[in-house]
Amino acid sequence: MKYLFYMLSVVTLLISCSNNDTGTVEIKWDRDSCERCKMAVSSRHFAAQVRGGPKNKAYVFDDLGCALHWLNKQTWDKTPKIWVTDYRNGQWIDARTAYYVPGQMTPMDFDFGAVAELVEGSVDFATAKAQMLAKKHKPHKPPHIQSTP
Repeated sequence: MKYLFYMLSVVTLLISCSNNDTGTVEIKWDRDSCERCKMAVSSRHFAAQVRGGPKNKAYVFDDLGCALHWLNKQTWDKTPKIWVTDYRNGQWIDARTAYYVPGQMTPMDFDFGAVAELVEGSVDFATAKAQMLAKKHKPHKPPHIQSTP
């Protein structure tokens, strides 16, 4: 009985210590919604995540452009962490050190695909960010809210 109690204690400790509160979270593809536009996060090639705010919470986005527009409205004291998926393989990479290939068809038409290393025609984070924030883009409304012409 002591052994069982010991093992349960160890398992509980391991689970509580493995609580991920600093990195990316697992996205439930086609179920989780973009924090900004509320559309389902379904593309593993253009998703973004932000971790920050008073509780260091993780937020998911269907497109880096959504994340940047959303972040622009936050009034956090500390600089948040931002990750994007490499559009070629879906691996999470640091958004600030990534490079961005223009001309990609992204979920919200911000047109940049992230890559881990410099490739021909790519731009840095600051350049891509400025272009995405300059693009006038309104969040989509769910179909039942949109007005009919």
